[in-house]
Amino acid sequence: MKRITITLDGDLLAEIDAHMEASGATNRSEAIRDLIARSLTPDAPCEAQCLGVASYTLDPAMRDLGLKVPKVRQDHHNQVAAALSVPVDHSTSLEVIVLTGPVGEVETIANALFLERGVRHGRLMLVPLAEDDGAHSHGDGHVHKHLRVADYF
Repeated sequence: MKRITITLDGDLLAEIDAHMEASGATNRSEAIRDLIARSLTPDAPCEAQCLGVASYTLDPAMRDLGLKVPKVRQDHHNQVAAALSVPVDHSTSLEVIVLTGPVGEVETIANALFLERGVRHGRLMLVPLAEDDGAHSHGDGHVHKHLRVADYF
């Protein structure tokens, strides 16, 4: 490992110390390594298969946003596996959608949602998928393969 020196303000250091305590890290270096590892993800190839979990908040009353967001999902119905809308208060909802497909397409759909005026706090988390090596049947004559969660892209 290489040693570096960083300068942090007191408030940020307090947050790192709180993360250290909550995560069980034994020192600040461990806590900072954990935070960096969680936030840095390698670039996934655009054609790699994935599950994407997009989350964002929105104001459904904002100028046609209540129509635009469902339209984006409907336009990509083959990639949208699930969608959830949770009312937070009188003017905000938290939305979560699960997307599937190639990384490039999943990112394009998520970014289209995040760029709508009135959408805030958009985040996309990608889960790498790989196709099982062997095809199989469940006795009904239909032979198929499954995607499985992979460790990395």
